[in-house]
Order: sequence, then structure tokens, then C-alpha cells
Amino acid sequence: MADRYPPIEPYAHGMLDVGHGDLVYWEACGNPEGKPALVVHGGPGSGCSAGWRQLFDPERYRVVLFDQRNCGRSTPHAAHPETDLTHNTTHQLVADMEQLREDLGIERWLLHGGSWGSTLILAYAEAHPERVSEIVIASVTTTRRSETDWLYRGVGRFFPEAWDRFAAGVPEAGREGDVVGAYARRAADPDPDVRARATADWCAWEDAVLSGEPHGAAHPYGDRPSAARAALVRICSHYFSHGAWLEEGVLLRDAGRLKGIPGVLIHGRLDLSSPLDTAWELARAWPDAELTVIEDAGHKGSDATSEQVVAALDRFARG
Repeated sequence: MADRYPPIEPYAHGMLDVGHGDLVYWEACGNPEGKPALVVHGGPGSGCSAGWRQLFDPERYRVVLFDQRNCGRSTPHAAHPETDLTHNTTHQLVADMEQLREDLGIERWLLHGGSWGSTLILAYAEAHPERVSEIVIASVTTTRRSETDWLYRGVGRFFPEAWDRFAAGVPEAGREGDVVGAYARRAADPDPDVRARATADWCAWEDAVLSGEPHGAAHPYGDRPSAARAALVRICSHYFSHGAWLEEGVLLRDAGRLKGIPGVLIHGRLDLSSPLDTAWELARAWPDAELTVIEDAGHKGSDATSEQVVAALDRFARG
């Protein structure tokens, strides 16, 4: 990708005990005396990757990355059906982020992420605005039930064959029923064959929705390692079947709480999985946010998306 910094390795890492038997992996990179920043990954359940480190100037930033509960290097892992997700909720993840900030002795930090990560960033920032210096988001979502219904039903008008296959994977739901909830139950089924089929069907649908985008990997969901795919599908369906435990529209309604926090929103016009109108609504509701639309990008982004992210992070580092 264009305009990224060279690869770096963490200078510190650990496992944060967040209770209920859950340990959250974290790492810190760059300059220990630099500007604090936190990377908030997507999914939910994707885990962080090393590529995120390269968006930040290692001389200027103290970059903290973490794997949200039960995915990535955090334990126990959601790929195991016996792993209890009861305490894996949006509000608990917000509490984990705040516990991590306190444990690392950070007063305020910049937040960067995208997709589901943008929902979690907004939830955290609206709960703790005094702890956030700036926000940079690519591929904006707020995980309203209306957004989830679009992603797992409405957008099927563009991919009717793929959506038929997706719905057929949970015949108990019916075409008009709770397809996401049915997948959540199958993704946690004790039968490994049931879980494997649900995981494959879910990833095939996600890949189909992204298939028309001109940039990025052809199968960003299906090509993940098997354990990562299983955790992603289980956690995604767990969150989306519960509306992420958020009142409908609350993150947009309460965006005024972000007043005084500079924000940069970057969104691809070709994003069918998370259409541009959510980013547009957020930019209108958040007094200090600026929205940049990338004409040739979708949800997976592009070189132009990365360039805008790096430019925003560089600007805030100087500030």
C-alpha cells in the first residue's frame, strides 16, 4: 500500500486481565515517549494485524494495538465452542479499552480504526470524550440494526444468487426471518460440521458483497486461517444478532458529545456493505469532523484510502 511507514516490531506487549477468565492481548510500538494512539480493529472479531503499525510515524507515535475479546491473540478464543461470549459486548469492550488506557498510564489518546472498529471508537469516545485527543476512521459504520439488515438482507438485491445461498444455509430462519440470529446459533453449535458449514457460508456471503470492489484481496473473509474465520463469524453473528447492545441510532444521536475532538472520516463511494450515507450523517452530526470520499474505493479501501489515513495521522502527530 502507498505511503506507509516501514515495518516495526513491538517494544512491549502483554495480556490484560479483564475478568471472567478473559485475557486481552495488547502491544505497543514506535516511540515510548510519542503521542499515544490506539488502533481499534474491525470485525467484530478480526483481530489486529501488523500492517496497522505502518500507518503511524514511529518517531512521533506511541501506538497501542489490541485484540478485542476472544479473537486474535486474546484468550480464550471464540473458535472453540466452549468459549463463553456472555461478557463479550460493546459496553464491555469499551470498559476494556478504558482499563488498558489506565494500565498503560495514558492520559489521552488518538483513536484509529474502521468498519466495526468505527462503531467501537464512537461508543468509547462518547462515553469518555475527555480521554480522546483525535479520531481517524475509515469505512464508517455505527452498527444500527438498519445497517445490519442492509448488509445481511437488503444488499442481496445486488447479489441475489449469493443471498439465496446465504439464506439457504439457515433454512430454519426462512427468507424473511432472523438469518443473522440463526447463523449465530449455528456458529456456536457443538457439532463441528455445523459450525464449519455456517462459517463457510457466512464468509462466502461477505466476500460476495465485496466482490465488485476494484481494490483489495478477492476473498478477504474466506482466505483467512480456519480458526480466525471461525472466531470472526461467531463474534460477528453474536454482536449483530443483538444489535451490538446499542439503542438504535444512539451513536449518531449522541455525536454532539464529540464536540471539540477533531475527526477525519474517510469512506469509499463504492462501499456497498456500509453505504456512504452513514458517514455523511455522522459528519453532519459531529461538529469537528471532516469527511473525505474516495471515489474509486469500497469497504476494502484503496491506496488513496491509505494515503488519506496516513496524511491525517501525520497531521495530528505534528499538532
